Amino acid sequence: MPPEGSTVRIEFVSRVDDIDTALWHACFPPPLEGRFWYQTLESCRLEDQFIFLYARITAGGRAVGIAPCFLHDVPISLVAPAPVAWALRQLARIFPRVGFQRTFFVGSPCSDEGTIGLVAGTTLAEVMPALQREVRSKARSLAAAMIVFKDFPARDVTAIVAGGQGRKFFPTVSYPGTVVALPAPDKEACYRSMAHTQRHNLLKKLRRSRAELALETSVIARPSDRELEEIFGLFRQTFERGKTKFERLDRRFFERVREHGCAHFILQRDAASGELAAFMLVFHLSDRVINKFIGLDYRRAGKAFLYFRLFDAAFDFAYANGAKEIQSGQTGYRAKFDLGHGLVPLWNVFRHENWLVHFIFRVIGRRISWASLDADLATHLRAHPTRGGDFSSIIGPQSGD
Repeated sequence: MPPEGSTVRIEFVSRVDDIDTALWHACFPPPLEGRFWYQTLESCRLEDQFIFLYARITAGGRAVGIAPCFLHDVPISLVAPAPVAWALRQLARIFPRVGFQRTFFVGSPCSDEGTIGLVAGTTLAEVMPALQREVRSKARSLAAAMIVFKDFPARDVTAIVAGGQGRKFFPTVSYPGTVVALPAPDKEACYRSMAHTQRHNLLKKLRRSRAELALETSVIARPSDRELEEIFGLFRQTFERGKTKFERLDRRFFERVREHGCAHFILQRDAASGELAAFMLVFHLSDRVINKFIGLDYRRAGKAFLYFRLFDAAFDFAYANGAKEIQSGQTGYRAKFDLGHGLVPLWNVFRHENWLVHFIFRVIGRRISWASLDADLATHLRAHPTRGGDFSSIIGPQSGD
């Protein structure tokens, strides 16, 4: 029987282990990143970046859900227009706090998609009013004026927006996720499913790569400390080149994540020297493979097309393990388009306690689009205008604001 709104209760806890393991498994079954993921992040000593919290949701005295949350001081330069971001960076040299907005997030700092896990028979609409009420209360106690439901799919946005009272939460377009379907029976079928020009260009890059550099590929479940040192070195190279940096992970993350059975490391070594040239950390969860992090040796990455060789190996891994799709996260869109990925619309849904700031963010939020978020997306959408998505049904006029 569905829970009544008046019976829904929210309790915040600070540790994964404060919530029963069975409830984690019921609320975050594969292919979702569940208990193992939050346990890994919690153990990595990220307190200087995030404070993790978990909302345990009960209805009629029965545990029905988990909403992972975190507190983070967001650099305004990540979300402000370029001229404003530049001015804030200069002012922050004198007044450091000016450049940050303390924000209470519902979701995960580094998952591809926000999820509020619920047991079967419970809907998001039923628990959302109580959850938003308690999230606002918790945010006030932590001096966070901004609340954001981070990177949620369209199917959840309506319930999040409708769950508020008074000044409502407002959705803005976020960086889309990416996913490539894996048609049966094998990698060749996947390549054949691509458009002719796309397939031709990909296969040409792979041929040129093999002629340039011979690689030995292996997949390992638990790399040694020496191998982790190599992996982390390439991860740092790639991280430093990234345009958008939300979280900073050190070697402890890789030490913790290798302990989980779903984690696999695809390693590609120079066949002549044995040096690690590329790696991909993937999670195999049911019929999905998640491309979590990669690292490339940029001394040879471009000419050898290492990114495409790495994905070629990831396709082999996914098919060998019966996966139906590879999920590859946000940003880095240009190369992902070349590899057949499609876009998955995601949304940030926010509320600021100050009505004027809320109004300003809402005005700015209406002007955000995929094209304004990322130059590669803008280029892609100019070539494929029908793939831009129709967001009017979600960012439409709202009453009670």
